[in-house]
Parts: sequence; structure tokens; C-alpha cells
Amino acid sequence: MADKNLFIDKVKITIKSGDGGDGMNSFKSFKGKPACGPDGGDGGDGGGVYIVADENVNDLVNFRFISKYFAGNGERGGSNKCFGKRGDDVIIKVPVGTVVKDFETQTVIADMFDNGEKKLIAEGGRGGKGNVRFTTSRRHAPNFAQKGETTQPHILQLELKVIADVGIIGFPNVGKSTLLSKISAAKPKIANYHFTTLSPNLGVVKYYDNSFVAADIPGLIEGAADGAGLGHDFLRHIERTRMLVHVIDISGVEGRNPVDDFKKINDELKDYSEKLAALPQVIVLNKCDIFGAEENIKSFKKKYGKKYKIFEISAINGGGCEELISGIFERLSTLPPVSRVESDESFTYRKSGNLGFEIYMDGDVYVVVGDLVDMLCRNVVLNDPDSMAYFQKILREKGVISKLKEMGIKENDTVSIGEVEFDFVN
Repeated sequence: MADKNLFIDKVKITIKSGDGGDGMNSFKSFKGKPACGPDGGDGGDGGGVYIVADENVNDLVNFRFISKYFAGNGERGGSNKCFGKRGDDVIIKVPVGTVVKDFETQTVIADMFDNGEKKLIAEGGRGGKGNVRFTTSRRHAPNFAQKGETTQPHILQLELKVIADVGIIGFPNVGKSTLLSKISAAKPKIANYHFTTLSPNLGVVKYYDNSFVAADIPGLIEGAADGAGLGHDFLRHIERTRMLVHVIDISGVEGRNPVDDFKKINDELKDYSEKLAALPQVIVLNKCDIFGAEENIKSFKKKYGKKYKIFEISAINGGGCEELISGIFERLSTLPPVSRVESDESFTYRKSGNLGFEIYMDGDVYVVVGDLVDMLCRNVVLNDPDSMAYFQKILREKGVISKLKEMGIKENDTVSIGEVEFDFVN
């Protein structure tokens, strides 16, 4: 059983769309009249792989236990021109705010920004054509059919980035969760020890007829941008916020200097991302009601009062929170809305359409390789004259013969295409 406190926000999964079904090679036959004509149907297309944003999914923990998602293969075509059944699609539900990347290239495929958003990630292979499709005015009884397209597995990286207007940041145990519980209806876990918060907590803050979403981010420590503590794992969650609320324990009861704390956290933001460090900030001085805080407040305001808007609060009893909410909303009203991560919206893993080839020399043999060769190997029946005629026609149309001539091929030189070797005849 999974730990209910476990929060997973970055995983790697393997996907594969379905292979296309093979076309059927068959002929009609009646009693006393065998082989009355071709009637082989097309194979079914393979199923696709889709990703859907679902607001009822909170994190990526389920992907730790199920990491492979394979769509169904298309069925083989039947006789009497019957089509094969299409393979079943796979639909992968992820939290809203999940960024989908190709693991190898780190290309951003999609930002699942809106609830219900659906994206085709991998296209299923096309079903092969049955032999009836190869009938022409000169070829009345083709004795070959096309095989379905095969697909390859791909590795995706899923990365959850919380969608919130405001990110609440600061050192551990400065009162971030308490503040969120006071300004919203959120019920985060609160205790008097470091790293109580192990995952981002979201709360909707009401301001008259308006509202905004605030996220309490687990406490950062010095070195967070380099992987220290919990901060490195959760800095990504404030990358798309519109502004930051920086909470400082102004009481100094834990022996830390509030001015140093503020500088260290901002240094970590800058080390992680210049864009993150440039986000607008308001400063919240918490625990102002504790004895000894007054001197620290004066010192802090002297240092940063001209550059930042500073609010004094006591999160434990809610003192100053109304003024803080008003100040946050006033600043938000001047900022652009939360934006998507830039992605390649047209990106889909596709098998069809790219029939490229390359030719290289292996001794005295001209070797042709590439997607075009894969397609020909699926479709050519070596002992069928019509199929071999189709093979030669494709070589001419796709420029293989022209390329061989450019490379200086001579009469009777050997050409290797897949498992086929033949002597070149001009």
C-alpha cells in the first residue's frame, strides 16, 4: 500500500501506440469456381495514446506502480473485404498542470493546463491494405497484401507544476502553512518542526467578489537549488506563479537572522532560475507578536522597506491578514495571468509519412536503409511478380534508383535492401 503522505511530482513512463493490423490476402471461392477474384480486407489501425488533464488527480504517485501504457494493436483484415477492428486507445489521466516531455530530448510536448484538456501523444500504426486494394486494370489477381505499420515505444517525463497565482515561500517553520490556513479554507498539516509540509498545498483566497489561488511551497533551505533539503524538488511549483509572498520569521526565536534569511532564499531562487528571481514579491513579517520582534522589524524595514511592500502579521491568530490579502490582490490586479509552459503543440509521435532512406557502401555492396526499406520489407512478396513490380516502382518513385546512379553504381553491381539482394540492371 502506498504511503498516503507520499507526494510524487516527477515520473518517467513508457508509452507505445498500437501496431496496424495486416491486410488480408484472400480470394473469393465458390463451389466449382475457385479463385473468383481478390477479396482481402484492410487491417485495422492501431490505437493511439492520449493524455488527459483531470482535476480529480492530485499527483503522479500512481505512475510509480504502473509505468507502461501500451495501446491495442489493430486486427488483421478479413476475407470478403472485411476490415480489421481498430485497436483500443490508451487514455492516461494526469493532474492539471502536468508538463509532458520527451525524456530523451526534453522537448516539451504539452502543458496540460486546463481540466479536461486532451492531447494525442502517439499515433497508432496504419492498418495494411488487403490484396483487393492492389487490383488494377492490368493486375486482376494480386497475390499479396500490405502489412500493418509497426510503432516504437517512447519514454515520457511527466512533471507537475502547480498552477497558482501566488507562491508562499520561506524557510521551514516560519508559518507558511499557518498563513495559508488563515487566508483560505485550506487545511494543511501544521506542526512545530521543520519540513512539516511535504507537498504543495493549494488554497482559494476570497477577496469580496474575487478570488485567487495561493500555494504553500515546502520550506527552502540554503543549497536548495543544488538539491539540498526538500526545496529543489518543489522550486518548479512556483515557476508559473504570478507573484511570491515571502514569509519571514521576524521573531528570531530559532536563532536565525531575518535579514540573512531573506537574502539566502532569494539567492536560491536566482541560482535556480533568473525568471523565478524576477517574480514580484511582497514580504510578510510573521510572529510580530513575539517579544523581541520589534527591534528586528525596524532593522528589516530599514534594509528593505524602500524596495518591497512589507506586511506585519501574526499568522497564529490572524492579525494583519486582512491587510495582507488586500495588498496581494492589489498587486495581482497589475500582473498578467498565469501562463502555459511553451510547448510544441503539433508534436505527436507518428509512424506514417516519413519514408526517408540512406545509402552506404559495405565493401562492393550498395546498402539501402531507412523507413522506406522497412515499409518495403513489410509489403513485398519475393516470389510474386506483381509484388516485385510494385517494389521496383516504389524504388523509382522515391528516388532510390536516381541516388544509386549519382553514387556511380554500374550494371550488375549488388544492391542490398533489407533481406533482398539483387544485381542492378539499368
